[in-house]
Amino acid sequence: MKYEDIYGVIRDIPKGRVATYGQIAELAGIAGQPRRVGYALSALKPDSGVPWHRVINANGEISERSNPKVETLQRRMLEREGIVFSREGKVSLTRFQWRPKN
Repeated sequence: MKYEDIYGVIRDIPKGRVATYGQIAELAGIAGQPRRVGYALSALKPDSGVPWHRVINANGEISERSNPKVETLQRRMLEREGIVFSREGKVSLTRFQWRPKN
């Protein structure tokens, strides 16, 4: 299992949709290992073209980072794609979660 497998799944998330760390792990063949998705994203190069901002946690929230500016950037990027946040800062997974066709 290479990070590139994870990145490949993330590249498939369409604009205006989100996926959870656990969902990405399952689709990448490492079900039950959402932290590995987080590790892969933390190793991502800035110019990779991987839409990292479309990955959120299972609660529909942007995960906390050591640098809060990244959280702000991620929210802005998602909002530009039409993702709507509740007053509590959550995304409706019912409405915005990517559901790939098998």
